[in-house]
Amino acid sequence: MTSQFDASAPDPASAPESPPRSPASPRGALRLALIVGALGVVFGDIGTSPIYALQTVFNPADPHPVPVNDANVFGVVSLVFWSMMIVVTVFYITLAMRADNDGEGGIMALITLIRRHGTGRGRRTALLLAGLGIFGAALFLGDSMITPAISVLSAVEGLKVVEPRLENWIIPVTAVIVLLLFGFQRRGTARIGRLFGPIVIVWFLSLAACGIGGIADHPEILKALSPTYAIAFLAGNFHIAFFALAAIMLTFTGAEALYADMGHFGRKAITSGWILLVFPALLCSYMGQGALILADPSNVSGAFFLLAPEWARVPLLLLATAATVIASQAVITGAYSVASQATKLGYLPRLRIAHTSEQQIGQIYMPWINWLLMVSVLTLVFAFRSSAALAYAYGMAVIGTMTIAALLFFYIARTQWGTPKWLVLTGGGLLIGFNLLFLAANTTKIIHGAWFPLVFGVTVFTVMVTWQRGREIVTAERERREGELRPFLEQLRRGEPKVAQVPGTAVLLNRGLETTPLALRANMERNHVRHAQIVILSVETEPVPRVPLDQRIEVDDLGFSKDGIIHVTTKFGYMDALDVPAALRLVDAAQSEGRRLRLDDATYFLSTIQLRAGPEPTMAAWRKRLFIATSHITADAADHFSLPRERTVTMGAHIEV
Repeated sequence: MTSQFDASAPDPASAPESPPRSPASPRGALRLALIVGALGVVFGDIGTSPIYALQTVFNPADPHPVPVNDANVFGVVSLVFWSMMIVVTVFYITLAMRADNDGEGGIMALITLIRRHGTGRGRRTALLLAGLGIFGAALFLGDSMITPAISVLSAVEGLKVVEPRLENWIIPVTAVIVLLLFGFQRRGTARIGRLFGPIVIVWFLSLAACGIGGIADHPEILKALSPTYAIAFLAGNFHIAFFALAAIMLTFTGAEALYADMGHFGRKAITSGWILLVFPALLCSYMGQGALILADPSNVSGAFFLLAPEWARVPLLLLATAATVIASQAVITGAYSVASQATKLGYLPRLRIAHTSEQQIGQIYMPWINWLLMVSVLTLVFAFRSSAALAYAYGMAVIGTMTIAALLFFYIARTQWGTPKWLVLTGGGLLIGFNLLFLAANTTKIIHGAWFPLVFGVTVFTVMVTWQRGREIVTAERERREGELRPFLEQLRRGEPKVAQVPGTAVLLNRGLETTPLALRANMERNHVRHAQIVILSVETEPVPRVPLDQRIEVDDLGFSKDGIIHVTTKFGYMDALDVPAALRLVDAAQSEGRRLRLDDATYFLSTIQLRAGPEPTMAAWRKRLFIATSHITADAADHFSLPRERTVTMGAHIEV
């Protein structure tokens, strides 16, 4: 079993783990645009939870239903408020978003920080926590599949409230919306944010207005702001409250997406949106629904839509459908960020990334991840067929990721920030204990669907750690075979090996100027020929939108320019087209001893490795096959660097893993 493995691409394990952010900080109109964009992309997931959260808590079909009475309603609403306050406002908004990796957020950013500083005696602990973090990232990717399915389904199910005869259209309409959503992703999060932002603002204002109406009719619900009701609900009815936690946590799903999407819009834009609009609107909606249920327990099955006046329910249904589409956007963009950072860290192969903004380097689109998510979401829609069924599977992925993220954060706070031990143990212990209580409650849903995100998480985790281990094996063997560049060129100058010189220019892509391109070594040792001009080329992507042409190339003669050999480094901005032939035309003739590079008929060489499973016990046989299979999704290097196909030659060697 063999597979082609690109050896000329930069090695994620040895490359800088994350580029620095652009020094420009948004101000004025740009800051406002980022806040609106963040509202349109980041808050959709957590912002649509009012549609189904309380309905799920009091769902009589639940395996562990919560009886509808005044004490339970006050307790649930109070617990909802304090859960959002503790998990979202205190942990994610106030604390976690300060732990960024050069502006990037999410659990992969925490892993990067731990790996970067995990040295000495703490290295083993850092590696264990990084592995745990990878499992959390895998769970988050599972959440990225479940959120679009449950969000869109829950809104479209409002058709039953408006017109029961339309129930059979719920699944087809949901599928069409999902297809349109993922088809629109290529336009980029900036454009999506500008389009969705005003809709989400209207959505949150509608939540607040409907909620305030409900509160005005039954203002006694405001007593639920006191934590005593949440404590009394937990302590006095633990046998009921424990199972309710699995549904209550639906009110803060999307909090991890806020953190993961930080690289798209920045911490300040997300924080401002949450404090000024999102949190107040959500609180009004949940309290308004609670008030409606207090007035008439039969309202529990459709409290969200019944909170609106009858004339407004159809417009609210349409707005809710739009909002749930936007809810999906939060985790989709979060999935792009997680996958991109996993690629940089060497846990995934190189995937094609399209940068969609010149202001924010974190705004990206990943086609392979996009279409994988689309197929997965459609599969879930047709398999589960209702938001209630998906709700059982939903919480496990979310709370698993949150618990792991909290553990990693407090480890960083103690080891890297020097936070006092007593404060970490007290604050971290309380928060992690709070999360573990929700996690324990979700384990009761495993047989009802929560098994799915666990199985998916274990599968993705296995792929990621297998890729990392296989990459380490291949990189070590590749570097051994490549050898150092300068000694090889010295041997070539001495006529070892003896080679015939042919006219023309050879451009060999390589990871840097320290090692010998495999294609160069193979051409000389196997074919016994060399070109009259040899250009060893390295490509670097800078953390700026565009690199000026006068800064595009750097030439190093390596001390062998008289032999027709030079090294060229080409630098591109993340918005620049990676056109290697065009960049080479900028090489000054004077830098190559007065001889111009003959690029019209230049031959481009890519160093690649054919992978195959070998007898050495480097990994289990099934992991070797998995590693080789994963390598097939690596982006094509010739297309990536805009090389002319008719003049591109792939050379390399076999490596057994």
